[in-house]
Amino acid sequence: MVNYSENNVITLVGKIASERRFSHEVYGEGFYIFDLEVPRLSDNSDIIPVTVSERILSDEYQIGTKIKIDGQFRSYNNYENEKNKLVLTVFVKDIKLFEEGEDDKINPNEIILNGFICKKPIYRTTPFGREISDILLAVNRAYNKSDYIPCIAWGRNARYCQNLEVGENIKLWGRIQSRQYEKKFEDGTSEIRRAYEVSVSKMEIEKTEKVENAIRNEAEETNALDS
Repeated sequence: MVNYSENNVITLVGKIASERRFSHEVYGEGFYIFDLEVPRLSDNSDIIPVTVSERILSDEYQIGTKIKIDGQFRSYNNYENEKNKLVLTVFVKDIKLFEEGEDDKINPNEIILNGFICKKPIYRTTPFGREISDILLAVNRAYNKSDYIPCIAWGRNARYCQNLEVGENIKLWGRIQSRQYEKKFEDGTSEIRRAYEVSVSKMEIEKTEKVENAIRNEAEETNALDS
């Protein structure tokens, strides 16, 4: 039996960077979203949206509060302006205050995914000769659902990804990163948007048969990534 709690695991430590805003309600339970500022090894930070139930929120979680969360990286489709947009968020399962000096050696941004390749990886090199592969991973969830997670591999991992086929089962380790880009429209206007992806540090092929039906017909909707 598949343990869905183990094929999508993330831990983040950072500071709350925005006010919470209402997201949705399920069976009378409200969910809220706020941004978490997670430090990198450099002086930069990643700004990552997290979704949390009102059941585990409290007034002590305010802007600037340092917290530790455990959860999963999830996706859903948002139909807007006659287009599907893939929206990514960290779904929080546990949240607590993080005191300075507590667990100093903890990785502030760590994710483990076990899923299936649902688009042929795209290999390319940058103008500076850096090797990159873009991967779209379908990670199964309970109730016949899947999360579609964009990932990016570098160097040796990027070269290895060239040989991966749709339906291949892989396990990877990495971190969530955010980046800003400018979206230009046909009317000449533009806006700054933020994209999210998993930067892969390690990956391996799972010793299982390919499971093509794990991708299901929903994989066609992932073309929204290109919009």
